[in-house]
Amino acid sequence: MSDFLTPAEWEALRLSLKIASLALAISLPPALLLGYVLARYRFWGHSALNALAHLPLVLPPVVTGYVLLILFGKQGALGMFFEQYLGITFAFRWTGAALAAGVMAFPLILRPIRLAFEAVDSKLEEAARTLGTSPLKTFFLVSIPLAAPGILSGAVLGFAKALGEFGATITFVANIPGQTRSLSLALYTEMQSIDGEQAVTRLVIISIVVAVTALLASEFLARYVAARVRGQYD
Repeated sequence: MSDFLTPAEWEALRLSLKIASLALAISLPPALLLGYVLARYRFWGHSALNALAHLPLVLPPVVTGYVLLILFGKQGALGMFFEQYLGITFAFRWTGAALAAGVMAFPLILRPIRLAFEAVDSKLEEAARTLGTSPLKTFFLVSIPLAAPGILSGAVLGFAKALGEFGATITFVANIPGQTRSLSLALYTEMQSIDGEQAVTRLVIISIVVAVTALLASEFLARYVAARVRGQYD
């Protein structure tokens, strides 16, 4: 691959994988919690919370990126908090690209997780609690293993989405070589170049290969985990 891609393109691919990994780490834990809450409980504001969680799917990505810039920029309330107390800067950094990718991927991670929890028989959870298992242990030892195929599918799908994120990223952190220029931004940059046709072709091929690999891995792993879970509970 090092012979197929130029050093700059290789750096863009490496940065994309780095951004997507952090984006998944940011978005998966809250997606697990929220997916379980939405699947198991009905409360006032349930529909509103569900709609809010899926808002990045229907909003123009530029709007999402602008909102992130307002909130997490150097002058934003959250941005100043993270920089002052945690030493983390988001605006125009790769960490900001990961945040934007995580926000955009969140609905795609959340939906299969929620559906997976809804498919879990709640009587199994009730039986575990009847035997003295705490709600937290029941969640980790019963609910998550049974919902594992959906969780895994959501995680891989979110990772693939984060790899290709463009609109919110370029709005929030710009297009900085070596810092925020991911694979999709590198592709956009080459498309603006007069002699960038060969580079565009290479980047398109790499993007397709990475996306298809992620989707196939999601399908394979989901079936494998589902078979293991069925074997444990049969």
